[in-house]
Amino acid sequence: MMGAQHKVISKDGTSIACAKSGHGPPLVLVHGTTADHTRWAPVLATLEARFTVHAVDRRGRGESGDAPAYAIEREFEDVAAVVDTIGGPVDLLGHSYGAICSLGASVLTRNLRRLVLYEPPIPVNGPFYEPAVRERVHALLDAGDRQGVVTAFFRDVAHMPPGELEMLQKLPNWPARVSAAATIPREMRVADRYDFEPARFAAMRTPTLLLLGGASPPFFRPAIEAVHAALPVSRIVVLEGQQHVAMNTAPELFTRTVLDFLLAP
Repeated sequence: MMGAQHKVISKDGTSIACAKSGHGPPLVLVHGTTADHTRWAPVLATLEARFTVHAVDRRGRGESGDAPAYAIEREFEDVAAVVDTIGGPVDLLGHSYGAICSLGASVLTRNLRRLVLYEPPIPVNGPFYEPAVRERVHALLDAGDRQGVVTAFFRDVAHMPPGELEMLQKLPNWPARVSAAATIPREMRVADRYDFEPARFAAMRTPTLLLLGGASPPFFRPAIEAVHAALPVSRIVVLEGQQHVAMNTAPELFTRTVLDFLLAP
């Protein structure tokens, strides 16, 4: 069950909400595109049995505020502000676009203990989708079809299999995804142009687990390998048979893999 909300003020003055629950050392969870903090519901009980979980609502959704102009660097600062407000040592887990935000935050704080990144969509070999896909998403949003926007994102950008998409559409937090549809085009635009700079992470010594779905679309592997090559202390673990949402499709495998890393000596 999601815990009580608390808020952190980011560097630019934006209010970032977190749902706090569980007992133990702090673990910050950062969701991906379309989601809010409720996306962690399938794995929350297992995580909060070992950690005090702080599940973030990224800016522009849930109980968090937003700013008139968007830049991914502000999201790096948001995550770092949450970590620093808690105070170290803090574990940090980011999924998808939230993994990029968590990676960016990792060089802005000294309070990280360990870092988990699940398939950050870093375009090392060019965009993940054709320009027509972004145009179609924009057209759907302009037409007021927010459900169509979310569906098109999962189908045409994340390349989610129909069965997994249907499963997500039946979950209680699907309406929250739909309500955040307006944030999708800006994140597609930024992820499309995101310039990954390995040199920024040369001095980073935070042990990092990089998760890759064994059945994920092929463009995720070069991204994971690029991050692995850039981080001095990292390793890749493949979630066999899974794609981009193992929290939903294989929650026991996901939590076992994450806990094995976070709880290891």
